[in-house]
Amino acid sequence: MGLFRFIFSKTFLIQLVLAVIVLVVLSFFTMQWLDYSTNQDQRIEVPDLAKMNLDNVEDRLDELELDFEILDSANFNPDFPGYSVIDQVPAPGKFVKEERKIYLTLNPSGYRKIEIPNNLIRKTRRQVEPTLRSLGFEIGEISYKPDIAEDAVLELRHKGTLVEPGDKLMKTSVIDLVLGDGSGRYRDLDEDSLDVEEETESEIDEF
Repeated sequence: MGLFRFIFSKTFLIQLVLAVIVLVVLSFFTMQWLDYSTNQDQRIEVPDLAKMNLDNVEDRLDELELDFEILDSANFNPDFPGYSVIDQVPAPGKFVKEERKIYLTLNPSGYRKIEIPNNLIRKTRRQVEPTLRSLGFEIGEISYKPDIAEDAVLELRHKGTLVEPGDKLMKTSVIDLVLGDGSGRYRDLDEDSLDVEEETESEIDEF
């Protein structure tokens, strides 16, 4: 009965109320300290850095107390200046805390060079065109030369220059195709002249 009487005594009730007040005050200050130490109320909107060079990026992020890190370059995009930001994480408009790192992907200075395969000559146009397009090239003019095989690729040319297997051209380069017309064996002018001279000499010897 003594314990029961103490629980309902004035002294115990006063101590209980004081303990509750102390607990509430400690909880309040603890939450305030956590909010301050973790910057819960600080929200910085990530700016749009697209097409900006690194100097401008650094100045802009320094103003906002944000940091950045460069990722590997992406495939060249002609709509963006060379070495400018082509992608970023987090995306523009997202809210982050101060000193958050923004990951950037830069646009290379130009298209990379692609090697010409060594198995295109004497293949058909239907086989060669998809191969070149899959490598990133564009098909330009189509011309023909006398040859026994119709539509067989005899030459690859870029800006009038003969392209050999193993040569490297910039991606998106235009490649012209020289095809066989299927008319017969190709003979150049020197060969024709030599044949005429040989036939003439044979006719003179017969006389």
